Amino acid sequence: MKLLLISNSTMAGEPYLDYPKYEIQKFLGEKPVTALFIPFAAVTFSFDDYCAKVEERFAEVGHHIVGIHTFSDPIKAIEDAEAIVVGGGNTWQLVRMMHDQKLMNPIREKVFNETPYIGWSAGSNVACPTLRTTNDMPIVDPHGFECIGLVPFQINPHYLDANAEGHAGETREQRIEEFIEVNPNLYVVGLREGSILKLEDEKLELIGDRMCRIFKKGEKPMEVTRESDFSFLIKNGF
Repeated sequence: MKLLLISNSTMAGEPYLDYPKYEIQKFLGEKPVTALFIPFAAVTFSFDDYCAKVEERFAEVGHHIVGIHTFSDPIKAIEDAEAIVVGGGNTWQLVRMMHDQKLMNPIREKVFNETPYIGWSAGSNVACPTLRTTNDMPIVDPHGFECIGLVPFQINPHYLDANAEGHAGETREQRIEEFIEVNPNLYVVGLREGSILKLEDEKLELIGDRMCRIFKKGEKPMEVTRESDFSFLIKNGF
């Protein structure tokens, strides 16, 4: 498989998709690719507007996207795709529409057969077995928590170490500890903003200047750097 799982689309003060655009370029290769884009996580703006925003950035690095909503047969569009890209937004809305259109299994089969997959935020979350480590408000019934299952672990995108000053609610770490308490066999990767997980040639790599934090019940949370070997996340699952 070839996966590029990005924590977030935008760093504070930077243009949309600016920080990961060259990693996207390298990941897709020198030959121009027109990827199938799934914009279903958009809620307060149109799918066409979302596609235009993503296309602008992809075009800067020599690649292009086309929205799945423009095809009369979305499953056929997946089968014919050069690459699959899933954007961020509301994960519950994204999963609901993917279930409604029965897209999970076709995407999984396509990506397991070497079609590159790129996701950011909600798009990274749906690469996991379930959506249950998303940060988003459940604005719709997703008709099942199951996701594509491209990796055997969970990702918590936008992972933060502490709450904002003056906020007395649970930290992100406390919420993940609740998850692993009732899901003791699953690892959770807290993927900090500005970080990317790349899986290629059976090698899992962390890209970016920040460490990621790995959780599992009964184990002390582990800080992982770019130099760390964390291939166990893959080997323990598939």
